[in-house]
Amino acid sequence: MPIPAASACFPSAARLLEPAPPTPDTLIYSLTLPAAPRTPAVVRATVRSVLRAHGLDDMAEAAVQVASELTACACRFTTSSEVYLRLRHRDDALRVVLYDAHPRHTHPHLAAACDARRRSALRLPACVVRACGGDWGFGEARQPGGGTRMWAVLPREGARTYLR
Repeated sequence: MPIPAASACFPSAARLLEPAPPTPDTLIYSLTLPAAPRTPAVVRATVRSVLRAHGLDDMAEAAVQVASELTACACRFTTSSEVYLRLRHRDDALRVVLYDAHPRHTHPHLAAACDARRRSALRLPACVVRACGGDWGFGEARQPGGGTRMWAVLPREGARTYLR
């Protein structure tokens, strides 16, 4: 069996340097998670760890509560075995986005009833987001697969003073 020729490709110099420590500006994570009862606990631990690593642990109480509740709602409503979480810090605010596979209903009465159920399930995170001076919502996902997108924006200053 012939021995393959060695590659002339070498890692770039930038990859050989020591990486810069995480900062708030580099916080951008995406996770695909099982739609299971244990998933909100995984999200709580993950969000707390990610915020600590990026120097944003002063936002943890509000962010963990919101991310956990959005995850629980996504797991409850999804028609798939997975949900998708995205965390990003930008413009001094943490953005938490959850996608689930639950499609929008075409019948207006079914859509209204489903929206009311979801809004009811999101009462707690809505209160936390309002207390932090942020914004939240849900609607049709823009991805080709469809589904529902839930999101919350937590300004750092408001999240920092949450529970004080």
